[in-house]
Amino acid sequence: MADTFRGFAPGVLTFFRQLARNNERPWFEARKEYYKEQIQAPMAQLVALLNDDLRSFAADHVTEPKEAIYRIYRDTRFAKDKTPYKTHIAAIFPRRGMVKHAGAGFYFQLSHESLEIAGGVYMPGPVEMLAVRQAIAGKPALWQKLLADKATLRRTGPLRGAQLTRVPKGFDPQSPVADYLRMKQWYFDMELDAQEALRPTLRKTISDRFQAMAPMVHYLNNVILKKLAETSGPADTLPQRPEPMF
Repeated sequence: MADTFRGFAPGVLTFFRQLARNNERPWFEARKEYYKEQIQAPMAQLVALLNDDLRSFAADHVTEPKEAIYRIYRDTRFAKDKTPYKTHIAAIFPRRGMVKHAGAGFYFQLSHESLEIAGGVYMPGPVEMLAVRQAIAGKPALWQKLLADKATLRRTGPLRGAQLTRVPKGFDPQSPVADYLRMKQWYFDMELDAQEALRPTLRKTISDRFQAMAPMVHYLNNVILKKLAETSGPADTLPQRPEPMF
C-alpha cells in the first residue's frame, strides 16, 4: 500500500452531491463500481495511513480499515427517512477494549458539503456520563487546563455537547465548571471545506487535528475506564450502542 495519499478524486464530491438528489437503489447500483474504486478503496488507504499516525500518539485507537469505515447503507428500520444510502463516507477510531460508541474516539466524515473531523465522547451511557462529571467536578483545574490551550483550540474548535438545563443532582451548580457538568456529551467537531478532501494534505489535515484532540480523548477514556472497573467490570462486557450520527 502506498505511504502517501494524494487526496480523493474531484468526482467524489460530485458523486455525493448527485447521490443526495438521487438517493435510490437503481441510481446507486449503476454507479456502485465507481463508489468502490474511487471512494471506498481510497478511504481504506487513507484510514491505514492515519493508523500509522495514531501509533505515535494514540496507539490504542488503531483500527483496521474494514472495522473503521462505516457502510454506506442506512439502517432504515426505525427511521422516517427511508432513503437507502448515506450521502457521506466516514470512519471511526474507538479505543481498543471499550464499547465502540460509549468511550472517546476519533472520527472523520467526507461529504459534498464538508470535511468533518471530530473526537471525544458522543454517546455515553449513564455510567460513562457519571464518570466524566465526577472527574470534572473533582479536579476542575485539570479540566480547565485541558481546554486552555488556544493553539490547540484553533485546530479542534470549542468543546461541544448537548446540555441539561440544570447541573445534575449531587453536583455544585456554583462550580466554576458547572457548564461542563451540565453536558451529556463532550467532543470536538470541526467542519472544513469539502475541497480539503481533494488535496494531498488531507492526511495531515486529519492527523494534526486528531493529535490536538488526543489529550482530551485520553483523559475521557481514562476516567471512564476507572469508573467501569469500580462498577460493572470491563468495558467490553457492556452492551453495544447504536451507530452515532456525528
